[in-house]
Amino acid sequence: MQKYEKKTKCVINGNLYIKIQKPKAIIKGLIDKVTYRIAMAVTNDIATDGRLLRHAAALTEAGHEVILIGRELPWSQPLRLPYKTLRMKLSHRKGWRFYAEYNRRLTKELRRLKADIVWANDTDTLSGCWMASKVNLHPARLVMDAHELFPEVPEIQHKPLVRWVWRMIERMLLPQCDTCLTVCDSIADYYRQTLGVQMTVVRNMSNQRTAASGQRKREVTTLLYQGAVNMGRGVDWAIDAMEWLPDCRLVVAGGGDLLKQMRAYAAEKPWSDRVEFLGPVSLEKLHELTPQADVGLVMLEDMGLSYHFALPNRIGDFVAAGVPMVVSDLPEMARVVKRYKVGEVMREPGAQALAESVKRVLTRQWSDNDFAAARRDMDWNKEKAKLVECVNSIMCK
Repeated sequence: MQKYEKKTKCVINGNLYIKIQKPKAIIKGLIDKVTYRIAMAVTNDIATDGRLLRHAAALTEAGHEVILIGRELPWSQPLRLPYKTLRMKLSHRKGWRFYAEYNRRLTKELRRLKADIVWANDTDTLSGCWMASKVNLHPARLVMDAHELFPEVPEIQHKPLVRWVWRMIERMLLPQCDTCLTVCDSIADYYRQTLGVQMTVVRNMSNQRTAASGQRKREVTTLLYQGAVNMGRGVDWAIDAMEWLPDCRLVVAGGGDLLKQMRAYAAEKPWSDRVEFLGPVSLEKLHELTPQADVGLVMLEDMGLSYHFALPNRIGDFVAAGVPMVVSDLPEMARVVKRYKVGEVMREPGAQALAESVKRVLTRQWSDNDFAAARRDMDWNKEKAKLVECVNSIMCK
């Protein structure tokens, strides 16, 4: 093996030293410089998935070729991204027929692309990614990125058969992944304890340093909810809370299953003129909108372990923009707010408790310095380094 060792001469303080690199170190150094084709799959619209776009940008910056695969929906906006994208038009939009059609099409597209790494974002893309990476003439490394505890989302809490199917997919396929990622320690602990799967935590931190809080417009006090308008997200609480917040307006930025229903619900209220629904919003628009808010709302009902352990993207977005938050008293999000003192934790669920928390936030004069400690720790550059190292490490195996 000695003939494969690499000797490097260097002079330190006038003394000559010989540095010997072993074959494994040489190989790893070469692999770190190689460009890989990475295909990343999601079942949603690429344009609104902040975590996906951050990861794609980081891997592109590291020199890799990234291809994003998602869905084309009726409201999908044109994409202007520095990497390749593929949006699939599907016949079905929900239910088992949708997931079957999506994963069948996904497998076909991934095999055509012949990627070096296939990246499944959440359990609903895992079977298609696994088929393309493992049962293939051109096998690829398989990465799983769990944005949430998929079998524990509120929408399927009362569907035992559906939950069983997703759990079985995870039980069979997660141990076969070359590496697994997730958003927080709580979810990583869950998978380690239940399936014996080790997960690297790459947190949802913003890669946008937007505007300082002192630059915020203040014609009217604005409460901002950004994210999916889905079951258990507390949008109805926010609408009802406006009864006790007569000097505030509520802006809801995002689409979702309950968007139409929440619009109708708000329209019935005497304060409906102070509630605005923007619908699906691009990340570029959101980065302009977020710093103009006075309070960011991050509410989740404790409807299953997925929400219980959640660390939503918007926590990092509000920290980056210098916007104080009101969050539900759930472990991961409450830990951030309490540790860095960047907002209020609701004392109990519901609209009135939300209004009281907003009032407590508004009694304080906030400055950009209040978010400095959180920004230092919640730094995307730290998380990005772990992401890039993950790619290099699995190709060394």
